[in-house]
Amino acid sequence: FGHEKGAFTGAIRSRDGKFQAAHSGTLFLDEIGELSPAVQVKLLRFLQERTFERVGSNHPQQVDVRLVAATHRDLEQAIRDGQFREDLYYRLNVVTIRVPPLRDRRPDLAALIDYFLKRFAEANQRDIHGYSREFYDALLRYDFPGNVRELENLVENAVILSRGSHLSVSDLPAHLQPSSPGALSMPPPETETLPDLVARIEKEKILEALENHDYVQTRAAEMLGIHERVLRYKMKKYGLEPPHGRPR
Repeated sequence: FGHEKGAFTGAIRSRDGKFQAAHSGTLFLDEIGELSPAVQVKLLRFLQERTFERVGSNHPQQVDVRLVAATHRDLEQAIRDGQFREDLYYRLNVVTIRVPPLRDRRPDLAALIDYFLKRFAEANQRDIHGYSREFYDALLRYDFPGNVRELENLVENAVILSRGSHLSVSDLPAHLQPSSPGALSMPPPETETLPDLVARIEKEKILEALENHDYVQTRAAEMLGIHERVLRYKMKKYGLEPPHGRPR
């Protein structure tokens, strides 16, 4: 709601609030269920009277704002628990759009990764253009209990940690990686034959070398101690394609 100069310690000048900044437009209030009781009262008063007062002021101000609010909480349960005002709930609950959890919206995953990658690469001045298929597949298998915010944090951390021009599966937390150093990605099934086991380990090692060297095959082959021609053959054998701006 903004404040007046001298309203509190450190208020060296008057400042407009979000409502004034959104005048004649739309204001998005995220996590509405986390508002304190005092702020809930102020918001309710605004919705009823279409006016508000800055902190330290007794002069009502009027703005024309459309409100859109979001929350991950069950507000009806919060009302029963005495944590959210019922009158405010009904003032806000004009049109409700229920967004399914990210685990139920797998087709949206690639677009969200692209968006967060571009955003955090620019914010951190990183020259990162895309991500590997294995990076995408690891996220595709994940259930995301923290929904889109968890995906946002995962991509941001990957951008910060990445050493190459593309995000790789090694940039993800250990619990999302298909394998970790010195360990198989999962206990081999009882029916797995020795050739299958060897092939699985070989594929993991080749993938690790490629991702560590931005898919520069000469350097990856040197790391593996094999000829580059052999590496190309094995990449084709295991379907290990170089990354693109987004997985194909």
